[in-house]
Amino acid sequence: MAQVTVIGGGLAGSECALQLARRGISVTLMEMRPQTMTPAHHTASFAELVCSNSFKATRHDSAAGLLKEELRLMGSELITCAAAAAVPAGGALAVDRERFSAEVEARIAAQPNITVERTEATTIPEGHVVIAAGPLCSPALAEEVLKLVGGTALSFFDAAAPIVDATTLNRDAIFTQSRYGEAGEGDYLNCPLNREEYDAFIDALVGAERVVLKDFERTDLFQACQPAEEVARTGHDALRFGAMKPVGLIDPRTGHRPWAAIQLRAENRERTAYNLVGFQTNLTFPEQRRVFRMVPGLEDAEFFRYGVMHRNTFVDAPHVLDGTFAVPGTMVRLAGQITGTEGYMEAVASGLLAALNTVADLTGAPSVQLPETGALGALVHYATNPATEAYQPMHVNFGLVPPLADGKRRSKRDRYAAYADRALADLKQYLATRGDLFA
Repeated sequence: MAQVTVIGGGLAGSECALQLARRGISVTLMEMRPQTMTPAHHTASFAELVCSNSFKATRHDSAAGLLKEELRLMGSELITCAAAAAVPAGGALAVDRERFSAEVEARIAAQPNITVERTEATTIPEGHVVIAAGPLCSPALAEEVLKLVGGTALSFFDAAAPIVDATTLNRDAIFTQSRYGEAGEGDYLNCPLNREEYDAFIDALVGAERVVLKDFERTDLFQACQPAEEVARTGHDALRFGAMKPVGLIDPRTGHRPWAAIQLRAENRERTAYNLVGFQTNLTFPEQRRVFRMVPGLEDAEFFRYGVMHRNTFVDAPHVLDGTFAVPGTMVRLAGQITGTEGYMEAVASGLLAALNTVADLTGAPSVQLPETGALGALVHYATNPATEAYQPMHVNFGLVPPLADGKRRSKRDRYAAYADRALADLKQYLATRGDLFA
């Protein structure tokens, strides 16, 4: 039986191990937690979600929704786990963190071809290896990776939002509604602010004490995970047109749209905990209590988890890895956020691809070359194309896909729907030619 070592039990590593084992390959899955923890993890669970509990939109005409459809077509294990652990989140796929990890752990435990080793990998083992240690891999392993790829490490700051106790919320000041839905219905709690409340909140947010005291250079911050206070520094109304936008919301107490609103999304099915959507932060814990309690409905909020910020590291993939994220001339392949493909589902997808391409290596089959018209295929092309300059972490998005060939003028929604239709048709056609991997 062929053997592969997978380092890292996060999203990418878990998906990779399960896919390999499913195809009859013996897998040693190495995970350093709980013996060695990271600045962001709170548990020793496989596939722990350290930031949001949302996997983003499910709409067919969104890049995030398209990626999920592609993962289903390719037989992803973790997309099935996510569906089993889903919590209400409007048009997004959000999960109960603990149940999601439990689903993943159950699948790993039930797979006889996987042997779990709870130990830190300080060197790269011999043989076929997939390093899916995440952007917070241990310093010893990070050093080994950098020696192997022969390039330089890049880094950016990532942040997570606070989570509050549902029993401590002031429901008299909060209303339930998903955007454009009926008041009293929906999957989100909304904390409305009038103009004076918003102005006071923004002033306090911008002036609050931060854990990291320096002003960040823009390149230090991954755009999709900027702390709310950094966004607010770009303009007084920046959050009102971003995370606090009131569009599609009606406050039932006034019958009007509020000046701004903070949305709370359930963390679990029991709805005992909620996270502050879009409010990643680098404020000190006492300042988080002070500032967020200025928001109507959060006056007495107790925090299950405060927002945190940490440095993430990734390699310059376009210049040190090949088109399958392998280190040229070795039997080592990288997967997940350490490659600079940013996002939960992107990590799952990269773990799936790492498994498929490792199987191809072991069997002498051609590598997997997904159509560049797809969400994942376009992201892989961007992340492994030597022509990509100033490489930065990237989510799937329709800015990466080739333009439509028919030349028709379309609305944005119609154009995105056409991208998705083309992508799924091309992927299905490709998968039909790869019965060796997708039997």
